[in-house]
Amino acid sequence: MNKNKKGFTLIELLVVIAIIGLLSTLSVLALNSARARARDAKRISDVKQIQTALEMYYNEAGQYPASVASGGQIATGSPLNIYMKVVPTAPIPVDGNCDGTMNTYTYAYVGTSGAASGSYTLTYCLGAATGGVAAGVGTATPAGIK
Repeated sequence: MNKNKKGFTLIELLVVIAIIGLLSTLSVLALNSARARARDAKRISDVKQIQTALEMYYNEAGQYPASVASGGQIATGSPLNIYMKVVPTAPIPVDGNCDGTMNTYTYAYVGTSGAASGSYTLTYCLGAATGGVAAGVGTATPAGIK
């Protein structure tokens, strides 16, 4: 009697399942890292867009706005000139050493209200270094992003 059974042994099947599990775990970890980098890139992009809108506002009004709130708009003049229809909010979840209170874009006018001078600071937080900008809490001013 010749018993030629064709098929896989239990050990072979377990090894294949273990390899598939390991590969799927590694791919999920890589995907999470890519998502965190994408959120930081969006934060930098948001800050640059806000800065551009603020500079257009300054060119029209001769000063920076007294306040800017997430979800609000940046606009001036009559008729109304809208430079940013909706000020973005920082993406979630929070990354790196930033906590929930730092994961916002905080605008602060610096100077005398109504004067044709002045400046602003825009505070944000990055989870990791992105595009030459260091991780952690940073500020943007008319001079650029720090």
